[in-house]
Amino acid sequence: MTPFVILAIVLSLAVLLAVLWPLWREARGLVIAGVATLGIATFALYRVVGTPAALEPQATTAGMPATLDEAVAQLEAELKKQPNEPEGWRLLGKSYAALQRYGDAQKAFERAVQLLPTDADLLVEAAQARLFANPERKLDAEAIALLDKAIAINPDHQRALWFVGLAQRQEGKHADAAKTWEPLLAKVDPNTAATLRTQINEARAEAGLPPLAETAPTPAPAADAAPALLTVTVDLAPALKSKLAPDDTLFVFARQMGGPPMPVAAKRLPVSAFPVTVPLSDGDSPMPTLKLSQLPQVQLVARVAKGSGPAAQSGDLEADAVTADVNAGKTYTLTIDRVVP
Repeated sequence: MTPFVILAIVLSLAVLLAVLWPLWREARGLVIAGVATLGIATFALYRVVGTPAALEPQATTAGMPATLDEAVAQLEAELKKQPNEPEGWRLLGKSYAALQRYGDAQKAFERAVQLLPTDADLLVEAAQARLFANPERKLDAEAIALLDKAIAINPDHQRALWFVGLAQRQEGKHADAAKTWEPLLAKVDPNTAATLRTQINEARAEAGLPPLAETAPTPAPAADAAPALLTVTVDLAPALKSKLAPDDTLFVFARQMGGPPMPVAAKRLPVSAFPVTVPLSDGDSPMPTLKLSQLPQVQLVARVAKGSGPAAQSGDLEADAVTADVNAGKTYTLTIDRVVP
């Protein structure tokens, strides 16, 4: 196995450093994590695809996949020969998701669950695959059943609880969603807790309930806790300056392109002088279900809210949404120039 290991490590480093070198100065942790992730995936792929014959000198380079598509094709072929490898199907599902082949990802995860039905993480991944494969980006009855089973196995599974709350909100059960999410506040990091509290209060408002009582201010995160992946400058059109009130709140969101309405990153700020520059990072993700760094592009939204929650209401001030490339080293500008009717 030694020749394969050496070649796999060299290939992983060569490919990732070529792709991620421009990010090194801005996000070294992300680059290192990427190298480690691809290395782990390579070893996982080897466990399914690797054979002693592949280590023969004449085969060490000829059989190497040059692209992710080729690697997926090899894994597909091997799983036809060895269809009872749950980790192979899990890896295939993740690969399909990375290629945005969500229907195929759903089928791969379904097969993995058949083979490994008591893995809570796998059950949640299968539910998430159904969410992304759904044209309306909704959690259907089968996805909810998978989540319920995951929670029965691990009652404290954070991602499962987050998705259950999302399903409840999609069904209009806003009070239930808030109740599902509230226990998570004590279990997540301060950045996540702040954005999660916003989501909970939005759900409570839609249920006609008062916002959660304010807790002691959370300490500011360390400067190097999470590198900025997007920088957004928000400005206000001069014609709207007279409409600002001291208790207004500025919300800046990043949402998945064509995905569910929940943001992958969000910041809540008091209204002050404009323009204001807002960095967004993985630390601003409401929950660890989908991080900003996992997406190549997002939709940026900026809104001055007159009410207590980030959902658009009549009289709010907002900007046109902008499509942004994640970690492209650019600063995107949103100008708040209209009133929500």
